[in-house]
Order: sequence, then structure tokens, then C-alpha cells
Amino acid sequence: MKKLAFLALCLIFFSGFNPKSLTWVAIGDSITYLNDHPDETGNRISKGYLSLVQDKFPDLEVINKGYNGWTAVKIATEFEKLEVPKADVYSIFLGTNDWWGGRPLGTFDDYLTNTGVGTVHGAFRVIVDNLKSLNGQAKIILITPMQRVDFVYINDYKNNAYGSYREKNGQKLEQFANAIVAIANYEKFNVVDLYHKKGMGHADLVKFKRLKDPQTGEYLKYKYPDFIDINFDPKKDEYPYPAKSIEVTYDGLHPSDKGYRMIAKELYPIFKDIILR
Repeated sequence: MKKLAFLALCLIFFSGFNPKSLTWVAIGDSITYLNDHPDETGNRISKGYLSLVQDKFPDLEVINKGYNGWTAVKIATEFEKLEVPKADVYSIFLGTNDWWGGRPLGTFDDYLTNTGVGTVHGAFRVIVDNLKSLNGQAKIILITPMQRVDFVYINDYKNNAYGSYREKNGQKLEQFANAIVAIANYEKFNVVDLYHKKGMGHADLVKFKRLKDPQTGEYLKYKYPDFIDINFDPKKDEYPYPAKSIEVTYDGLHPSDKGYRMIAKELYPIFKDIILR
């Protein structure tokens, strides 16, 4: 009789118990944005890192706040207009466009003293402060930029850029990645350092780049770093990254399905820890 009463109490308790679902807001640039816009990749991707994480944790509500081409400086400047909601988890995946756009990185003191959006350090402070004001108890995850090789936009060949094997405006992309890691360590945030991740180096990003031999005009497949100094003419040349060239990225910059799986795999243990707490 006592056993039956105990089972009845358990049934009443658990029938009224609904685990709280968590909300994750992912703030980022095109790498985040494209999760919901595979058509803009020539359908070269099927699932971005947000969808992959949500597949692993079905009770997780995911809100994509990725903006195509945006920088940390622009996110910080426009933050109040973005309608970022209160959430349990925020991730910030920015920096590659700041580097390419020549935004000054600044110093860690710009972060500490909150100097504003004049530097990337200052912009990250503005973003972090805004997230803390939305929910001071939220978990914040910082994700560093990936390395990149020569980017050519699949829908507009004139939109292209050289890779992070060179400096831009006297700055290395690695400096931006290191700054983000330093901010995460200072704030005791989780950090995913993609820039230094094994298997995501320059030589891993594409299998080859298909370009015209400068001497013969014949198309050849050049591996990294052999293609660095070979000219690509967006008005005359064919797209240099055919489907067979896809590896960690599909265009030298944006993750392929393989690249997105690598990113998601880094996030799985972080979300598992957050959800189980």
C-alpha cells in the first residue's frame, strides 16, 4: 500500500514537471547568417552549425542573429536596433570582416576601459555589456574567426578577397582571434578557437583552386600555397572553386557541410554542460 502511494506521488510530481527549454541567440556575420540561407551558397551547404547543434539538443530554441558582411564594430554600433531578445545562451562569432575591412583591433585596454566602437576590442565590450544587460545570468560563448584563403563569392565573382596568409592594413587575422580568446579568458566565457583548430588551417580549407596557367592559359588545379600569386580575373575566368574543390570551406571563406560539422562538434560539449547544469 505504501509502495502504491509513493508511486502515485511520483506520477503526480513528474506529470507536472516540464524541463525548462533554453534559448540560444547566435550573433555573427555571414557564417552564421547562411545557416538559414543555403540558397545563397548555391545550395553547397545543407546544415549550418546552428541547425546541427539544435539537432543534438532538440529542446534548444535557436535564434539566428547573423548579418551578412557585418563586423563586430557594426553589430556594436547598431545593437539597439537589432532587437536581440533575452536568452539563456549567447554566442558571438565575429572578427573576420573587421580584419578584412581594416577596422583597428586596438588593445585589451580598450576592452577593459570601454573606449567604445572605435576599435574591435571596444566593440566587443559594447556587445558583451549589452548582452549582460539583457540577462546577467546568461552564458556567453565567444568563437574566433577561422583562417581563410582566397575568397570568391559564388554569386558575384567581383566580390573576392585574399586570404589570411597576408596582413590587411598591417594587421593579422590571428591577432583578432587571439584578442577574442583573451577576452573570453578574462570574462571566464567559453571560447571556441577555430583559428588554431587542427584541420582548419590554410591548407585544409579547399582541395585546390582552379586557375589559368599564366604561361599557357590552360586551367590547372593549384593547391595552397601555390595559387597565392596566380591571378584570377573575375570578368573572364571561370569560378575557381568547383564542387570537387570543396573541403572545409566551399569558397575559401565560408564553411562547407564538413566545416559546419567541425564547428558544431566544438560547441556540443559546451551546450551539454550548460543544459545539464
